[in-house]
Amino acid sequence: MSIRIAKADDAQRICYLLGQLGYPTNPDFMKAKISQLINRPDHLLVVYEETEVEAVMSVHFMPQLPLRGDFAIISYLVVDENIRSKGIGKKLETYCVEQAKARGCDRIQLHSSLKRTGAHKFYEREGYIEYPKYFTKDL
Repeated sequence: MSIRIAKADDAQRICYLLGQLGYPTNPDFMKAKISQLINRPDHLLVVYEETEVEAVMSVHFMPQLPLRGDFAIISYLVVDENIRSKGIGKKLETYCVEQAKARGCDRIQLHSSLKRTGAHKFYEREGYIEYPKYFTKDL
């Protein structure tokens, strides 16, 4: 078992995992996105692998203008629905905390769809607090 930086060859499995969250993608599109993200110093794209890629996590690191500490944003964290509740999400979240601290972050934020109640319970167990407002604008 290991957490490692994602690579283009992981595109098929990452598509499969994101498909479980309702995000339709294709391997060619995903390969391009993986290449783009792994070359950004303000981004971390990792997978959890035992016999195959079983989970993926995408994290952005953002500087804060008026405050000392920066913050991390988990944009995607998905564990294969067939093997959830085995501690893999916890390992990835712990890895995120370690990476965020190493980069001078003082908080981690994330967005989770209202319908993902199981994910909400996981994040609450990990110490995340729900904030009441989140705004988005489609472009």
